[in-house]
Amino acid sequence: MKKLIFATSNEGKMKEVRAILAGTGYEILSMAEAGIEADIEENGATFEENAKIKAQAVHAISHTLVLADDSGLEIDHLDKEPGVHSSRYMGEDTPYQVKNARLLERMEGVPKEQRTARFVCAVAAVYEDGRCVTVREAMEGYIGYEPKGENGFGYDPIFYVDLDGPSNAQLPMEEKNQLSHRGKALRAMKKGLL
Repeated sequence: MKKLIFATSNEGKMKEVRAILAGTGYEILSMAEAGIEADIEENGATFEENAKIKAQAVHAISHTLVLADDSGLEIDHLDKEPGVHSSRYMGEDTPYQVKNARLLERMEGVPKEQRTARFVCAVAAVYEDGRCVTVREAMEGYIGYEPKGENGFGYDPIFYVDLDGPSNAQLPMEEKNQLSHRGKALRAMKKGLL
């Protein structure tokens, strides 16, 4: 079976990736499972640039098919913050509970119609021959008034597709994968892999 390395060490993300890319005929490995240790500086100005930086760095080591994503939360009221800095917002080691609490604090008193936000995901694939392809997708929604739910990870507890519905962290994994920015981007990429 051919190998595909997904440039991440995030187990929550690997679960999603494996579920969505099932049936491609590839064995899907995380960087750790592939034995790759790399400290990759994501210094791109866009999600696409960061995804390419990661995929190309891992490809340079592995010389195999590599997929990488960069994703984040854009909150319109906060000038699209945290954006490409989503994972490093308030410092890389800051727990998401703290990040989520801070964003909710900054959104305090903001009316529903101004709470618009989106999760954005760019996925880059670097093929064996070095060719690089990127796709970008988004999941539109709102920032809620309080964190809810135990599923998902990151900013999922404060993100709602509909403020009257469940948060991303309350959705069953299958439903979230159908709606999510990463799910859409990976399905678009999957077509190319098949």
